[in-house]
Amino acid sequence: MSSPTVREAPAGASPDAGGRVRGQRGRGGRGRGSVPARRSRGGPVTLTGRGGVVVVFAAGLAGALGAHWFGLPVLSGVGFAAGCVVAALATRKADLLTLAVSPPAVFLGAAVLAELVAALGEPSLLRSVSVGVLSALARDASWLFGGTLLVLAITLPRGLMSNVRELRGRLRGSRLFEQEENENPVRWEEPPVGRHRVAREEAE
Repeated sequence: MSSPTVREAPAGASPDAGGRVRGQRGRGGRGRGSVPARRSRGGPVTLTGRGGVVVVFAAGLAGALGAHWFGLPVLSGVGFAAGCVVAALATRKADLLTLAVSPPAVFLGAAVLAELVAALGEPSLLRSVSVGVLSALARDASWLFGGTLLVLAITLPRGLMSNVRELRGRLRGSRLFEQEENENPVRWEEPPVGRHRVAREEAE
């Protein structure tokens, strides 16, 4: 009996001694139909301007609460400064201006909330919060200025000035647009005959 002939084999396949077609294996020992798994590497984490503000607020609040609970006043300043550094490094370049102007307001908000939490149960809540906030501002003023300077020092090389120039261009464009809108759309031009007549009467 004659050996069975090998019919049309798929591309990339070779018949073995018994006449069976052996599929070509890809790299890594996988069959032809299998798709190799690809591992995607995630890029660096970036924050929006609001996300950076939230990071600074959360770090400042955690530090202020830790200062009350553990009796270490330095924790409030250290937490705020650490949040400023992390936010300045992780915020995307398009939102650096939003982050750069926010540290003083964020520090004040974190101090007020921390003092409010710490003063719960006190006889005079408003007085306790007011005294605590003023004490925190006086105690951590150097940390406030230091954190703000750290944000500026980190965001300036990352493109803060380009955000400022872009904002100036937008404001300039809006002013020009407002001036065009305020101009009188109807302009009455005096015909040349009338102008000559007025000039003749003034000469007489």
